[in-house]
Amino acid sequence: MNIYAMRAIYRFEMARTGRTLMQSIIAPVISTSLYFVVFGSAIGSRIKEVEGISYGAFIVPGLIMLSLLSQSIANASFGIYFPRFTGTIYELLSAPVSYLEIVVSYVGAAATKSILLGLIILATAALFVPLQIMHPFWMVLFLVLTAVTFSLLGFIIGIWADNFEKLQLVPLLIVTPLTFLGGSFYSVNMLPPFWRGVTLFNPIVYLVSGFRWSFFELGDVDVRLSLGMTLLFLAVFLVIVGWIFRTGYRLKS
Repeated sequence: MNIYAMRAIYRFEMARTGRTLMQSIIAPVISTSLYFVVFGSAIGSRIKEVEGISYGAFIVPGLIMLSLLSQSIANASFGIYFPRFTGTIYELLSAPVSYLEIVVSYVGAAATKSILLGLIILATAALFVPLQIMHPFWMVLFLVLTAVTFSLLGFIIGIWADNFEKLQLVPLLIVTPLTFLGGSFYSVNMLPPFWRGVTLFNPIVYLVSGFRWSFFELGDVDVRLSLGMTLLFLAVFLVIVGWIFRTGYRLKS
């Protein structure tokens, strides 16, 4: 394995975060803080508790997951799309670097940035409400798995997109609405039986539920099911990435 090449790509992608600190870190933290103030204060004044948890604390895992999903996709998709846009992708493909090393470098950098952002948001949220993490290991596990999984999705989008508008298509029209409807700001158990059944077809429900369980031992679905669904999404995206490199889809033309 070409460690030097992987380290070079990884460092280059991480250095981009420093050059775009406002866009990469500060803006998402401010946006999440505004979500927290609006939902936590305005709605929290009317909804004191959700299943025994104060509403302000209850929405923290959902807010972290919302930022984690969107930033993982954005970081990975732009990271691989920009070399395609400038034409430098061909230099990378002709270099003595395997497809696995390319994926690990780009996805690893995107996931690292998203995890750091998630931890910063967690620390910021702790300034607003008292938080407890009952299962730190599971919290870190869900954080890492989700970041890697959706960085893979972002990598796929970056390969598929042929313009900057398409980079935003899936996150804005699919992922963000599903996150809002996936129990980020409420418990799925609060819904009528019919709509609760419909909501369970939303894959984001399982991610948010598992992550929230690690905080409060409270989830909309069993934590084992949440973990299984997360691993399933990871496997599906790995298969798609493997197919892309095997066929050269949007890379060799």
